[in-house]
Amino acid sequence: MHTEVLTYDADGLLMQSHLYFNDGPSRRPGILVFPEAYGLSQHAKNQAQQLAELGYIALACDLYGEGKLFTDFKAMGPIFDNLRKEPAKIRARAKGGLDSLVARPEVDASRVAAIGYCFGGTMALELARGGNPILGVVGFHSGLATVAPQDAHNIKGKVLVCIGADDPVIPLEQRIDFENEMRNGGVDWQMDLYGGVVHSFTNPGADKAGLPQSRYNAKAAARSWATMRAFFEEIFA
Repeated sequence: MHTEVLTYDADGLLMQSHLYFNDGPSRRPGILVFPEAYGLSQHAKNQAQQLAELGYIALACDLYGEGKLFTDFKAMGPIFDNLRKEPAKIRARAKGGLDSLVARPEVDASRVAAIGYCFGGTMALELARGGNPILGVVGFHSGLATVAPQDAHNIKGKVLVCIGADDPVIPLEQRIDFENEMRNGGVDWQMDLYGGVVHSFTNPGADKAGLPQSRYNAKAAARSWATMRAFFEEIFA
């Protein structure tokens, strides 16, 4: 597998993202992979590698510049809180990854999607709300809230979100607001719910944090990955 650190400027930051792909035909679909709020973690890199093994060109994206990864929520909190209130900054960082990915000669720029985990799912959704030319978005335990729900009408591709039905970070009220946003925006959208599942269910390292709202669930992780694969087959057909 080819691996490469891809550097680019976005939102005034020097991003250091990780590109993965196997040998194969040129001009293949590209996938942006946005990580959880802590930054570009091994979890996001692992997911990007798995996508590369499926034949895609995958870019695991930096969130904070210079590949910064927080390990302490208290240190990350103020930076994260400021970022999530500013969709223009979120979209700028996400678009930097998109522009860098589609510039690659291996990528078919007309067939690109974005996936994300937790806040990374929020970033993928904001990239779409910004009207960027992506065919689809997949959010895993994704934050669904936005300060700009009116921008849903800008979404050009299809949307899939995979959510733990018992996730206290994404409560029922947020899911209902998201449904209304998607409906009002005329978006082709889907929401998969997993009973008995909470936040960060795709991340095998979630339990180590000792947070009651975050727990790995192998069954939900496998189901959501299979749903994503079927979604990609549809949008890239």
